[in-house]
Amino acid sequence: MSGTVLIAYASKHGSTQEVAHAVAEELQQHGLDVETLPAREVEDLRPYAGVVVGGSIYMGHWHADAVDLLKRHKYALESLPLAVFGMGPRTLEQHDVASAMAQLHHSLASVPEVDPAAVAIFGGVINPRSLRFPFSRMPATDARDWTAIRAWAADFAGSLDYGKPASDPRDHRSELQQTPR
Repeated sequence: MSGTVLIAYASKHGSTQEVAHAVAEELQQHGLDVETLPAREVEDLRPYAGVVVGGSIYMGHWHADAVDLLKRHKYALESLPLAVFGMGPRTLEQHDVASAMAQLHHSLASVPEVDPAAVAIFGGVINPRSLRFPFSRMPATDARDWTAIRAWAADFAGSLDYGKPASDPRDHRSELQQTPR
């Protein structure tokens, strides 16, 4: 793939930004050019050949800056390889990850024009010292699995070698209707 991959992140306390940089490093290891920006600073997707958007999941919602980026650029994203990730569960227990995935999919449903090729949930971080009461009473945790994060990024990098994934077969109906007989 030629061109630069944008890694856009929406982070409340910094852990999503750290994961975005780890994803960027992995993509660079696969020979890709990468630019990393806060999601709220992304103004134009034309310079990019692919996009990764990551955001924290907080209080049941994917970060508003991540959702806003998808909404602002939904038409440009139709023609770009896209991957998204959410950060949030305090543990990597199956029910915590499933709940976070449901929250991420709920947020993605608000932008039905966007169809990511890859979607992932990564464990979150709780640093009680950076939180206000009553959350400041929660135990400190860091559920990020750096091996899984890098593997996910490597899989996405591999998919970029083949270009954008095949479209949904239903998309070909309009082409078939326009083909002269």
